[in-house]
Amino acid sequence: MSELTAREVAARLGIKIDTVYAYTSRGVLQARREPGSRQSLFDPEDVERLARRGRPRRSTRPAVLDLVVETELTTIAEQRIRYRGRDACRMANSHSFEQAARWLWNGDDGDFAHPWEAYPISIPDLPRVRDRIRAAVILSAAGEPFRADLSTGAVASVAESLIATMVSAVSAEPGVRAARLVVGKRAPIRGSIAGRLWSRLSPARPAPGLVGTLNAALVLLADHELAASTLAARIAASVRADPFSVVLAGLGPMAGSLHGGASALAHKMLADAVARGPEPALANALEGHGHLPGFGHLLYPDGDPRARLLLEMLRDSNGGAPVAKAARDLIYAARRHSGTEPNVDFSLAVLSTAARMPPTAGETIFTIARTAGWIAHAIEEYAAPPLRFRARAVSRQALS
Repeated sequence: MSELTAREVAARLGIKIDTVYAYTSRGVLQARREPGSRQSLFDPEDVERLARRGRPRRSTRPAVLDLVVETELTTIAEQRIRYRGRDACRMANSHSFEQAARWLWNGDDGDFAHPWEAYPISIPDLPRVRDRIRAAVILSAAGEPFRADLSTGAVASVAESLIATMVSAVSAEPGVRAARLVVGKRAPIRGSIAGRLWSRLSPARPAPGLVGTLNAALVLLADHELAASTLAARIAASVRADPFSVVLAGLGPMAGSLHGGASALAHKMLADAVARGPEPALANALEGHGHLPGFGHLLYPDGDPRARLLLEMLRDSNGGAPVAKAARDLIYAARRHSGTEPNVDFSLAVLSTAARMPPTAGETIFTIARTAGWIAHAIEEYAAPPLRFRARAVSRQALS
């Protein structure tokens, strides 16, 4: 029997084609790339076994829990990320972060209308940005009398103010003006989230190319299917937690060094490469972490498309020549050593280094961007039956 295409698999199993790709990304189904083509092919015997079982079989990857949730938001297939059917990389070149967020929330990506207004709160002067952002969310919730309104319009309105407040929680020198954002061939945008965030993260003069790259990073990081933080946020929404609590649920996993905090390790490795060269930097990172920070991604064996676009934009902007050279050298050295390609965390490290941002800037960018995705998943989950997520525990002794 000849191999099956993704559409043929979807028809045989009675599922959406996006679910086929979700099964593939989690190891439920194995796919083979046809030489000279981007089409994936599947073993018919594998598909038949899955059809007979009537549910996903256990992943071949150890210690992985398979959970598939149908969504209209983000799909990852064939090395492409789509937001509601639109290519996310194309949107990063043509949309402001605000437009991309609204597209995820309600399918409306109209022109930039007005700057989002932050909640009028006083944020504690805590030493860590991560803690100031968390405090900003809590204080914003305390001052919002209608936070229990879970209608789409109300949640989207809350999200605009909450994201603006999170940006305000990032330290800024008094009197610093927001950088102007240029997207495509349109007139410069004043008061954008990207422009305001740049002025709070970087002491450098806001070069248009780098501010545009920061905006593109925000767009590309807005959502990424059911990453750990998004799953946590979605579970909170399933029990009808308000949007502030949903964001707080997402902030927990985001703080992990294998999620939002991964770019800080890549930032350190990149700085080491600038000072000592790529080989010593890679060796030091491997010895300290057991892996290469900012390289490799389970869903992108051929390379993370988000990293590819951001690195191209950084090269075009000519931001930080020594940094650009060190980044290229690291990429070549990593390919020789492990055959891995850079992921989005590495591109955040290059951006933050070129723009003279602190090592934790990547996590800050990631967190503010992904808040838009958490809200989008919350809006979708609010429309689903409540209490959908109820895992069961099995005794290890019973399995032995």
